[in-house]
Amino acid sequence: MRGKNIFSTGFFLGCGGFATFFLLGALLFRFALPDVLRHYEHQSSLGPAPKVAQNKAGLPSDPLNVALIGSKEEILRAFLKAGWRPADAITLKSGLGIVSSVLLNYPYPAAPVSDLYLWGKKQDLAFEQEIGKSARHRHHVRLWETGIPVPSRRPLWLGAATFDRNVGFKRGSLEVTHHIAPDVDAERDHVMQALLKNGPLVEMYQVTGPGQTLTGRNGSGDWYYTDGELTVGVISPENTARQTSPQMAPNPPAVHFKNTLWFWLKKALRRFPPS
Repeated sequence: MRGKNIFSTGFFLGCGGFATFFLLGALLFRFALPDVLRHYEHQSSLGPAPKVAQNKAGLPSDPLNVALIGSKEEILRAFLKAGWRPADAITLKSGLGIVSSVLLNYPYPAAPVSDLYLWGKKQDLAFEQEIGKSARHRHHVRLWETGIPVPSRRPLWLGAATFDRNVGFKRGSLEVTHHIAPDVDAERDHVMQALLKNGPLVEMYQVTGPGQTLTGRNGSGDWYYTDGELTVGVISPENTARQTSPQMAPNPPAVHFKNTLWFWLKKALRRFPPS
């Protein structure tokens, strides 16, 4: 019995030490070495770009975690091919439609999304992928055309990709809203994999986005966390079919190590979310 207790104590101490190692590593890279982790070697023009969208009150909201290079028409064709739908504009009819979809549990695959803002303008495009029988759960992404120059002279779009996990009251108010899932990196990766699987992406790489965040809050008060990277996808001109699937361009070694730490840290966050 004593040997069993010693084994159990050692096991839990070992697990605790393992978790502590990764937590300290993540904190080190978040606070002690920010300059080492800031990288724009693949697209230097994104360095001064915004990192977080704002709500109508001008407060920080969803983090910007994706970017696309291509024309409006190429982006529209890419998402349609991937099975995503453009979100309807916000009108009285669409507003009643999404409320009815949630309450009566019937599909509305083009339900409107609330407006977020960059440079004082709302999103130029929004796409979604409905999950289940209603608009209660959905993947979605908002995109803004930036005017930021890139070597190819094609349009560059910044985006905020999040997953709506439920509907409820906004934190601290009686306003009804969608609540997002905290792992915004998972939604970033889902968007890029959907486009990659269906053919139009010819290049992918990452740059520094919102930065490593453990306890972020969007405009509705929803908690989120992120490894801080923004993934950029280049759409093939005219959506021409590619010959081979592109690989993600490598990150600098320090960023790669940081992402490895975050992989394990996010596993812990899913099991033990902060209150």
